[in-house]
Amino acid sequence: MSLSSSSNLYPPLKSLPKTRSGISGLDEITLGGLPTGRPSLICGSAGCGKTLFSLEFIVRGALEFNEPGVFIAFEEMADELAINVASLGFDLHKLQHDKKIKIDYIHVDRSEIEETGEYDLEGLFIRLGYAIDSIGAKRVVLDTIENLFSGLSNQAILRAELRRLFQFLKDKGVTAIITGERGESSLTRQGLEEYVSDCVILLDHRIINQISTRRLRIVKYRGSVHGTNEYPFLIDEDGISVLPVTSLQLNKPVSVERITSGIKALDTMLSDGGFYKGSSILVSGTAGTGKTSIASSFANEACSRGEKCLYFAFEESPQQIIRNMRSIGMDLQTHVDKGLLKFYASRPTLYGLEMHLVAIHKAIRKFKPQVVVLDPITNLITVGTVSEVKSMLVRLIDFLQEEQITVMFTALTLNTVINEQTDEGVSSLVDAWLLIKDIEMNGERNRGLYIMKSRGMHHSNQVREFVITSEGLNLVDVYLGPDGVLIGSAREAQVMLEQTGQVLHTHAISRKDRELLRKRKVLESKIDSLKTEFESTEEELNKIYIEEDLKREVMEQTRQKVINIRSGNRNAHPEV
Repeated sequence: MSLSSSSNLYPPLKSLPKTRSGISGLDEITLGGLPTGRPSLICGSAGCGKTLFSLEFIVRGALEFNEPGVFIAFEEMADELAINVASLGFDLHKLQHDKKIKIDYIHVDRSEIEETGEYDLEGLFIRLGYAIDSIGAKRVVLDTIENLFSGLSNQAILRAELRRLFQFLKDKGVTAIITGERGESSLTRQGLEEYVSDCVILLDHRIINQISTRRLRIVKYRGSVHGTNEYPFLIDEDGISVLPVTSLQLNKPVSVERITSGIKALDTMLSDGGFYKGSSILVSGTAGTGKTSIASSFANEACSRGEKCLYFAFEESPQQIIRNMRSIGMDLQTHVDKGLLKFYASRPTLYGLEMHLVAIHKAIRKFKPQVVVLDPITNLITVGTVSEVKSMLVRLIDFLQEEQITVMFTALTLNTVINEQTDEGVSSLVDAWLLIKDIEMNGERNRGLYIMKSRGMHHSNQVREFVITSEGLNLVDVYLGPDGVLIGSAREAQVMLEQTGQVLHTHAISRKDRELLRKRKVLESKIDSLKTEFESTEEELNKIYIEEDLKREVMEQTRQKVINIRSGNRNAHPEV
């Protein structure tokens, strides 16, 4: 038999069809949704969110995927359900009027469904089938199944009826959710539903250190791989949000684009001026060193570029931050009014760590910022251990890097073991780390800024003095004086001293220049006098020379005349 003919005997495998739930995060965990045309069990203790979970499955299907749904309630009436979920923005009355969903309350009385000593669900099947057919339902919820079998003690009959119910739902081709109360030693009270269900999801509501946390875990999923961890989920005004654990593979995209820190002098300490876009930055220091000011300056600069910034404040209210930043020349309110800056302020004790992570994820996806600030992350230690905080931040950094969002953390450092461990743990995760330290000298406290690390770029190893003024933030070069590095007033005093010395030196040089100029003028005057005297003497000497020449010439002429006279006399009186 040829290879081609043998391959025809084995058609390509088909993956299990899935129905998207519409619940934020759940489809990522289940890799596509719940099994289509099969029943799924949602179990958990009272108050964990089973009814809301299943009801949102019905509503999201009707609104987002055009799949009508039937909700069969055995505990709450339709009006009660409508009131309970109105705060989540679900209008059940309108959905029922538009025939997108159908809610039916069934009061279960064992005497009504038990005939001649036998348990019979035919009445339920008829009623359920009619509801499905009346709106062409694709989704069905039965909430909760305990009420249906609460009076039945025979395990054989119970298992048989469960199989009948589940088979009925499969025959109708609907994707079903059945909710069940958690038992003491099993996932449900009867302990049978989890075995006949194709997908089992366990909801848990626990209290740790007086902090409430809801978690979800997929116990089993026939025919499909799925996430196996516990995932926190949040119930708020938008419904249920499940936070899937981010990928542990380090294959996140990176950028070479730079963004400014908001402090020009700090940008000059980083090669090419600024941090990488999509990187994580930690600013740590003791109380009062200006961490919030640096974070606010970073946010202000982002908003000035027209980018959105989401500011998570765990210590100060937005009004307090806005007021304080006005004193250093930053008006954050204008960015808030333009919709570029949004504050999310809460005390860490409001939620557990996982709930904070869910809330942060949700706020980021809703606002879609380019820059995120968390100030300060060390406050989260009040609701978790150091390792738990680090685990949370790892997942948050992975999520932000995936979205190419630049994040700045601030962290408080103290001389305690907990804070030192936290600082070291966080600093190993981030791409850039700025450390601000108090420098006490000459009876005053000043701030020194260090760039401890900056991955992928050259950076200055110098300590710069960090100053906060009414005109903003700045970094000043430390001054090397005769006795070492000087900062603060000592630096100013040394600068003034040297400036004074320079002035005196310049004055002394100027005075000597003037004295030399006077001496030059006196010397030139003397030279002119001597020159005049020389010329006078020279003229007198020349006069003597001329007179001598004239005398000589006159004498010569006189002598010649005498000679001539003598010669003439001889001729006149010859000798005898």
